[in-house]
Amino acid sequence: MPVSLFISDLHLSDDTPDIEQGLYRFLEREKQVDRLFLLGDIFEAWIGDDDDSALAERFATVMARQASRGTRLYFMRGNRDFLVGQAYLARFGAELLSDRLCLEIAGEPTLLMHGDLLCTDDIDYLAFREMVHDINWQTEMLAKPLADRRHLAQQLRSMSKEAASNKAEDIMDVNESAVLNELTAQGVSRLIHGHTHRPQRHALPIGERIVLGDWTKTGWCLREQGARLTLEEFVL
Repeated sequence: MPVSLFISDLHLSDDTPDIEQGLYRFLEREKQVDRLFLLGDIFEAWIGDDDDSALAERFATVMARQASRGTRLYFMRGNRDFLVGQAYLARFGAELLSDRLCLEIAGEPTLLMHGDLLCTDDIDYLAFREMVHDINWQTEMLAKPLADRRHLAQQLRSMSKEAASNKAEDIMDVNESAVLNELTAQGVSRLIHGHTHRPQRHALPIGERIVLGDWTKTGWCLREQGARLTLEEFVL
């Protein structure tokens, strides 16, 4: 029976070796997976597809091995790794997804998103997102030397952590009206997303919202096997 896995929010960096190795062990256990969906914030930061870091090399090598087993790989950008491009993904045969993707999951039309676009109460973040997704901003950013980009990425991470510490928890969660509007606009009744680090299956007036978990001492995945969907937590 075909198996698909959905994961997000690993936030891989040089500071997360345990999570990185946990991911690689997870994939060794999941050698027979047909599809693997990486739904954003796989990396804590991404400074461009010319990144020559050891982490970028290791990740590409492991994912290429997974692809060689017959797993189809799909990558959706998150709010941390929004600069990941097709040049890097081509190294391991992954397909770059748009910010919204509708497809049939477990027999039901389903919308996949990272989730940040649903946090419509966080006005400051949405303004920042609009700025960094501007093609001119990205072109200027990617033209900088790697060292400058690494320094800027560190600054942006620090600013993000400080901003988050001063926000109410509910502001950083999805807006229910935004969720229902997205489902209605896409003509589906199920949503799968990450971003909020609040793994849960939520019943909605018109269907279901499934939230993927962030990886810390444990990992999370959503498993599709036939008509079954299971949200799983496991020790790394």
